[in-house]
This record gives sequence, C-alpha cells and structure tokens, in this order.
Amino acid sequence: MTAGEALAAAASRLRAAGVPDPARDARVLLAHAAKMDAARITLIAPEDLEPDIEERFDKLISLRAVRVPVSHLLGEREFYGRAFKVSRDVLDPRPETETLIEAALAEPFADVLDLGVGSGCILVTLLAERPTAVGMGVDLSEAACLQASANAHLHKVAHRADIRISDWFSEVEGQYDLIVSNPPYLSADEMKDVQPELAQHEPRMALTDEADGLTAYKIIAEHAGRFLAPQGRVLVEFGWQQAADVHAVFETAGWNSLQVIPDLGGRDRVLQAQIG
Repeated sequence: MTAGEALAAAASRLRAAGVPDPARDARVLLAHAAKMDAARITLIAPEDLEPDIEERFDKLISLRAVRVPVSHLLGEREFYGRAFKVSRDVLDPRPETETLIEAALAEPFADVLDLGVGSGCILVTLLAERPTAVGMGVDLSEAACLQASANAHLHKVAHRADIRISDWFSEVEGQYDLIVSNPPYLSADEMKDVQPELAQHEPRMALTDEADGLTAYKIIAEHAGRFLAPQGRVLVEFGWQQAADVHAVFETAGWNSLQVIPDLGGRDRVLQAQIG
C-alpha cells in the first residue's frame, strides 16, 4: 500500500467513525508514524509504506477512530508556540486560552498564581514569556501537578515555578500581582452533549463543577482579593455564553473594575477583574 492509499483509507475510516476533519488527522498521524514533518507527507504519497510504519499508522488510526484525541496519540499539544506534554490526566491546551495569555502579557507582572494549573500551559507560558517572573500553580489533582511540573522542566522554568496540590486557595500563601485561572465551567447539563474526546478522555473534574458551571468563579471572586497585591489583576477564562453570569458573580462579590475580553473568533472569553 502506498502512503497516499493508506491516507485515503484512514481518512475514510475516521470519517465513518464521526471524527471531525478526518483527512487532517490522518495526515498528522501518518507523519507521526513515519517520524517526519506533516508538511512532507505529500512528497511520499506515491511511495510504498514500510511495514513497521504501516503497522504503527494502523494502530494510531484505530485509536483515533474510538475518539482518543490526536494530542494523546502524539503525547503533546502546541500552545502559544510551545509544545506541551499532555495525557488523559489534564485538559488539552486550547487556542481560546491564548486570549488569557495575551491579556496577562498586556501589563507587567512579577509574580503569578495559576488556579487549576492542569498541564501547566498557562503558568509555564507566562513564566517563559516573562523571564524575571515567578509563580505558583495549584491543582486538586496530583497527576495534574506532576504533568505541570514536567512541562515546567521541559521549558526550563521549574526553578521559578512552585507547583503544589491545593483545593483552590487552601495551600496558597503570599500575594500576587496576577491571578489566572481556566476553571471547570461546563454545567452538568452541558456535559451530556460534549464530544467523546472530552467526555471519555479528559478529566471530568477539570471540565465541570457538576452544577451550573459557576462554582469556581464564586470561589475565586470571594477569596482572590486576599491574595492579590495592590493594583493586581485577576484573569479568568469562561465559556462563550457565560460572560454575563461570570461578570455578575464578580460584581456581586465587590469587584468594581471589570472588563470582558473576546477571543480571536469574537466570542467573549476572558474576564479581567480588579478591586479599586
């Protein structure tokens, strides 16, 4: 079988399984199996696949057909120009979260607290972009903290990152001039309709609060002020239909400098909050 024939068969198989963008996934997975850049796949289309490559590719396609995320098959996901190691213990970094990164980098900060650190993509990116900054990342999941620590080492910021297990603020100390979070914001009802990639292969506790999707925002709005330095900022990501509700949560808690920031698609995505 040539590479081109294998690609066509794989794309057809993924399409039948309901996988979005099957041709792209087939191309990326063949590149991974062949240990080459995806941009070069078309160059080998007329060539016969080596048996070991064909076998690896078939296994990858079989897993993708049962909706294992591509990032889990590759072991990493690109975020803000860097590759982050991922697993089923953490949420995949997503492009929408880069809106939070851009908002954070728009003003100076010396120390940052990341609530629900997950893969570490937010904390590690901010420390990598600000070489003099230090930060803490907390998560209730020990596995997530280990993943975040691994990514901190990978991107050479581990000496500036304190990552620890914590139930939100329970183990947090000190004050920070930037507090960030991409908390679980799907409601229990919304979880009934999520893609299999999320429902079956990402940690449920990082996706939903098993309630109305606002629990984490209420906790952050109530307690973040005690850990925020004067003139400090809080930045939280939320679901594209939650802007009014999250704004109301912070307004009710006494935050009086609030700004909603849209993502590149024009959907409201991040709230910036300050006191005073």
